[in-house]
Amino acid sequence: MEDVKIILAEDNDMLRKSLNFFLEQKGFKVDQFANGQEALDSIKVNNYDLILVDINIPGISGMEITQYVRSEMYLDTPIIIFTSSNVEQTEIDCFDIGADEFIAKPISPLVLITRINNLLKKKRAKIQYNLN
Repeated sequence: MEDVKIILAEDNDMLRKSLNFFLEQKGFKVDQFANGQEALDSIKVNNYDLILVDINIPGISGMEITQYVRSEMYLDTPIIIFTSSNVEQTEIDCFDIGADEFIAKPISPLVLITRINNLLKKKRAKIQYNLN
């Protein structure tokens, strides 16, 4: 997993730091941000394998980041959106703009790592298919 680079955009310091620690323990390289604009600026200049973003992060929202990555940058980088909202329409909206996964807070680290691994497997399979 050392080769896997993740961006984590979450404004809750305790959650961001604990997720960062957990992901690094699992062997991922993590860049973390508490501001959506700073995260998007980093996405524009770095090649991430996965994007983890809070829906209500300050600066610009996780929804706006997702929309920009999909419609302006044309990236198919897997995106997981976190939210404390339990409104069904929010989840539907996230998928409609291109999110790959939606995780309600509080976040279970084991569920998160399972979803990350599944998305990375799909990405690798897609790359392998395109090479053949």
